[in-house]
Amino acid sequence: MSMRRTTSWLLLGSALFAFTGAAGCGYSEEEMQAKVREIEALKGQLSDQERQNKKARSELDDAKAQIEQLKQQLKNAGVDISKLNASLEEQSKALEEYRRRAEQLEAIKKRFETLREKLQALTKLGLNVTVRNNRMVIQLPGDVLFDPGKETLKKDGQDILLKVAEVVRTDSALSQRSFQVAGHTDSDKLTGGRFKDNWGLSVMRAREVLSFLIETTEKGGGGLSPARWSAAGYGDTDPVKPNDTPENKLANRRCELVVLPNVEEMLDLKTLAN
Repeated sequence: MSMRRTTSWLLLGSALFAFTGAAGCGYSEEEMQAKVREIEALKGQLSDQERQNKKARSELDDAKAQIEQLKQQLKNAGVDISKLNASLEEQSKALEEYRRRAEQLEAIKKRFETLREKLQALTKLGLNVTVRNNRMVIQLPGDVLFDPGKETLKKDGQDILLKVAEVVRTDSALSQRSFQVAGHTDSDKLTGGRFKDNWGLSVMRAREVLSFLIETTEKGGGGLSPARWSAAGYGDTDPVKPNDTPENKLANRRCELVVLPNVEEMLDLKTLAN
């Protein structure tokens, strides 16, 4: 405001100087009148600026008074302004952290949706793709893969696994994921055979599926990378249904291909799936 007022005075002074100079140099009446009008216009501008400055100073004083009044009210209410400022800063940081985490969650959700879309091709083969225990799972029916109590892959089981391996192998994103073959049984006790319990049977079935999937295509296998696959046996400890009917027991006799999550994906995928 001070700079604008100084500038206006300079302009006015310059106009006055030009006017007095014009008077002494024999300018015409028309030129003299033009200079007078210019001076009057500058005076008007100066008056407007002074009124604006006065109004601005008044508004500033009012704002300062209101701030002081609010500070006093907060003090009377027992509020420490310094702590209030610190609290606001903490809230700002918390909001920024929430925004960052929300962006991360959205990125993870998009990767999850992409993965699920890629695996949907397997549902066309009659396989179930679902989320269990916070992991994405491809369920393979045990009766298609193995005969009861046996760990040798059936021809139909090999055909299914070859189709699964082709989907994984030919997709650049899926082929870079890590998987685990998980063997499961029903709760019936084994009688006879080479395995003394369901643990042994589930482990060997998982190993059999794993061996077939990582065998080279030249030898009739799935041709998947051994570095990205592992196997585990769960026996009858992780049923998908109660072992109370033949149909439910059949559902529990299965092998699962589990997509192992990356570190940044270790969150509630079930929530995202819903």
